[in-house]
Amino acid sequence: QVQLVESGGGLVQPGGSLRLSCATSGMAFRRYTMGWYRQAPGKQRELVADITGGGSTNYLDSVKGRFTISRDNAKNTAYLQMNSLKPEDTAVYYCNAKGYQLGPRDYWGQGTQVTVSS
Repeated sequence: QVQLVESGGGLVQPGGSLRLSCATSGMAFRRYTMGWYRQAPGKQRELVADITGGGSTNYLDSVKGRFTISRDNAKNTAYLQMNSLKPEDTAVYYCNAKGYQLGPRDYWGQGTQVTVSS
């Protein structure tokens, strides 16, 4: 059974930092592109950043230079380091895994709330 478990969300002041973690199990982690998505109230879910098994990354324009996605294939875990946080970064952040293992696979975590407010 595949599981993605996010942690690290919380309340932070503008300009602050948070590090999200996504611990996975039950999947061949190296074969998956790991992504972080977010969804703010009343808005569509959007891709924040993703990273392939080989380490290639992609970022939403509004987070470039502030957020860094990474992965530790030995720990089956993906991370999102978020610096210089802004109120508009407030959202529920979801971890996602996309890959191909006996067919296309698309897995989601339960989400973690990030609130940026003074």
